Amino acid sequence: MVNYSLETIDLTFAALANPIRRGVLNRLKAGAASVTELAAPFGISLPGMLKHIGVLEDAGLVRTEKMGRVKTCSLSAAPLLEAAAWLAFYSGFWEGQLDALGELLDEGKPQYRKRHEKTRESQSKRSN
Repeated sequence: MVNYSLETIDLTFAALANPIRRGVLNRLKAGAASVTELAAPFGISLPGMLKHIGVLEDAGLVRTEKMGRVKTCSLSAAPLLEAAAWLAFYSGFWEGQLDALGELLDEGKPQYRKRHEKTRESQSKRSN
């Protein structure tokens, strides 16, 4: 397995666990935005949004810059790449497990094959 910084991955997944923070990241894909601009679609206070921004900053997902009274945020996607690589490692495991299950159903014990064929037939009839 590739070495991953588990602390970074933990912070990334904790940050992504909240729908507002995911929405902020989605908005920042289009470019930098002020905290006021980020808070508006969610109908939350500026202090509330600043807490979310703080979590995203701690995870390394957002960079902030303050000019006068305006705090501008921009996306920093590097931690997302590390989390994606971690998930990709495990997706290979699950693909192998599902392939093995498919082989069992296709070539294995007759009682499983019959159930699998019935499922395929019913799916085929629904799609037609």
